[in-house]
Amino acid sequence: MSISQPSFRLSTGRSLEEASLDDVVGIRSAVAASAARSLTKRALDIVGSLCGLILLSPVLALVAILIRLDSRGPILFRQKRTGLNATEFSCLKFRTMVLDAEARLRDLESKNESAGGVLFKIKNDPRITRLGRFLRRSSLDELPQLWNVLVGQMSLVGPRPLQLRDSQRLEALSPGSYTRRLSVMPGVTGPWQVGGRSDVDSLGMLRLDLDYVENWTLVTDLGILVKTVGVVLYRKGAC
Repeated sequence: MSISQPSFRLSTGRSLEEASLDDVVGIRSAVAASAARSLTKRALDIVGSLCGLILLSPVLALVAILIRLDSRGPILFRQKRTGLNATEFSCLKFRTMVLDAEARLRDLESKNESAGGVLFKIKNDPRITRLGRFLRRSSLDELPQLWNVLVGQMSLVGPRPLQLRDSQRLEALSPGSYTRRLSVMPGVTGPWQVGGRSDVDSLGMLRLDLDYVENWTLVTDLGILVKTVGVVLYRKGAC
């Protein structure tokens, strides 16, 4: 039994067999440009995360000491998150909650204040430690993710990686958009963080992320990084 070859067609409606030399050159140029942008983005991630880890090492050390003094438990919190192409990885954060926080989540579901219930947000979450509340408000708890960026699990800028609970609910809400959202590397910061964070519901977050995926440029990344500094300083939308 013979196997038929797949028929590929260009945006002009012609198949690859019917393509002109200009069509082929255009395709190759677009692929090369995309690859160059990806390499540039990765280079920015490596340089940025490495410089961040070095320059912020005194802050990282101080936060680690304060966490140790504040409450019982590990300094770092590792949580499974959904990354590029639905690959799971361990996202690093400074621990801001009590030891049994994950086990208590189910009991708190009825108090979820996030519109739609996809994300889990409680302004006065009883699981958060005294120091943890400050770390979250200041976004210092996210700094260990610079290591995730350095090893290639995250980017400096991209859609935020969601915990498995949130990922499952977002996928059920909009499967196609969810898959498209995972076609790029997740970020330490992203369009949701500079677009309102806790003031934007899950569908609003999804719209922001899809717009980023479809219209990404290096200039966009640099703009989000600059805006993130302002969001952190003014604590806009944090919880």
